[in-house]
Amino acid sequence: MKVADAMTCQVRTVLATDSVSLAMQIMRGVRVSGLPVLDGDGHLVGMVTTGDLLRRAELGTERHRPHWLEKILGPRRMAQEYMASHSRRIGDLMTAPVLTIDEGAPLIDAVDLLEKHHIKRLPVTHKGRLIGIISRTDLMRILLERLPSADDAATRMWSDAQIQRHIAEEIGQQPWLAQAAVQVSVHRGTVDICGTVAHDAMRHALRVLLENTPGVSQVMDRLLVQRRRDRRHSLAHR
Repeated sequence: MKVADAMTCQVRTVLATDSVSLAMQIMRGVRVSGLPVLDGDGHLVGMVTTGDLLRRAELGTERHRPHWLEKILGPRRMAQEYMASHSRRIGDLMTAPVLTIDEGAPLIDAVDLLEKHHIKRLPVTHKGRLIGIISRTDLMRILLERLPSADDAATRMWSDAQIQRHIAEEIGQQPWLAQAAVQVSVHRGTVDICGTVAHDAMRHALRVLLENTPGVSQVMDRLLVQRRRDRRHSLAHR
């Protein structure tokens, strides 16, 4: 899936010369926590978010530091912080430069950026021009669309043999199961699994794999977790 398949196309924007008050009114009106900021020519120059508005003189939340730390930071940093906490113009407190992603990028690239930079949204561009935005909310919308329904009729059409074959294929594709010794049987949609695994995490992950298999109505878990100490003891007595 590409970014263009998941992004929101109708994006509200503000100008760098607009007021902080206007940005806040728009964010409140459309229920978003951030807006792309454009210059007079329509080029993306930044983002303004609720995070940019936390340190404000009106709230009494400006940064206050010991004098020795202020000397280390220097007058430039102090002036920038004063401007951000007192200015009523968006361009003075927006986050810039802004991180963007191309519409043709794989969706996983957007997720990597959101996660790496701890941000909630990314402006989407086409040849450098803003055309949309991809947010965590958009990802949740796509996820909800793709999660299978509990009463999906198609999932009830698999035979026991098909279920068992699918499970065997899935288990064979999981590198974390390479050292596991498990046996699976299926009867009328009920999966019975037994054997040994090395960790509780593997046991629970196996349960998820089985529960997500189309046609499975119940999982009978008979797995044993063989702790590392138990495995060493077993090897020592061979």
